[in-house]
Amino acid sequence: MSPDHSHHGQHRPGRQRRPTIHDVARDAGISKTSVSRYFGAERALLSESMRTRIEASIERLGFRPDRIASSLRGRRTGLIGMLVADMRNPYTVAMVHGAELACRENRYSLVVCNTDSDDALEQRHLEVLQGYSIEGLIVHTPGHNAAALSEMLKAGLPMVQVDRRLETLECDMVGLDNEQAMSLAVGHLAEQGYHDILMISEPTAAISSRETRLAAFQHEVTRHALTGRVHQQAFTPEPDTTELDRCLASFLADAGHHRRAILCANGVVTLAVCQALYRHCADPFAHTGLMGIDELDWCALVGPGITTIAQPVGEIGRLAFERLLNHIEGGARDARDYTFPATLYQRGSTPGAR
Repeated sequence: MSPDHSHHGQHRPGRQRRPTIHDVARDAGISKTSVSRYFGAERALLSESMRTRIEASIERLGFRPDRIASSLRGRRTGLIGMLVADMRNPYTVAMVHGAELACRENRYSLVVCNTDSDDALEQRHLEVLQGYSIEGLIVHTPGHNAAALSEMLKAGLPMVQVDRRLETLECDMVGLDNEQAMSLAVGHLAEQGYHDILMISEPTAAISSRETRLAAFQHEVTRHALTGRVHQQAFTPEPDTTELDRCLASFLADAGHHRRAILCANGVVTLAVCQALYRHCADPFAHTGLMGIDELDWCALVGPGITTIAQPVGEIGRLAFERLLNHIEGGARDARDYTFPATLYQRGSTPGAR
């Protein structure tokens, strides 16, 4: 039996009916699709005059935007969207795989959009994903389109962030316990007798996980009475190696009487630093310690084996989907952080003092 639409735009005696998206469309004299766009990432496609009319109707009727969620998800598509910044990053590949396995087990399909850290491309991907009527979105990007993401979230689209938190998005975040990871890393280097530590990172660029790692590094260096310095630079697929080579040459030449070690903030940095060290000398591990965050397949095979701090990336991807599924099924949205502890894999690149 079809629902009775004869009372749209009016109230039955003695009963206050909440206004719906249909009421807003009728009041504004436009289509329901246009109202849906107003509450989504496609708002920019609407003319200013149409946006003004919709806003006036919302105000007049007292419509609450969060009630659009059920309208937007009226039919199940079984599609989950995922935005990632860099598919070349091994972390991203492993995280996506973990999420995809969890999706498959729950009869969902994952639609992955790679932005290559391009804000305009990310905006286009968001519009495409909305066109697919995704049931939820996993976000692993720098967050330069936070306003569009926030609008989608407010419109009722379930969302989970991975690895980094955008403060403007009131949704769950799943990632590494970065303070614990840095405590483990610097504590190990101190225990092995290293004193001068160079941390190399990609630019923080307001990315919360990178900011937290750097702050935790400085805290741990101070706590262990070590000397720490930080070098930040971009690591692109075809990088200019001059800056990194100069940084490493300066660090390695400044020998003093203390043992030195390099701490790489992620797997992309570890690979670039290994390549640079071998350009610098034939046996780069003879006098310098090396440690990387992210356990990669090749780390055990280079030189004496590279000591790493591993994060359970597949489990991070899996939990991101599980939290999303909880919200899709109506669970509470309390914007919690779910963090995993790191694990130390000690190898020959950080030997103890002889």
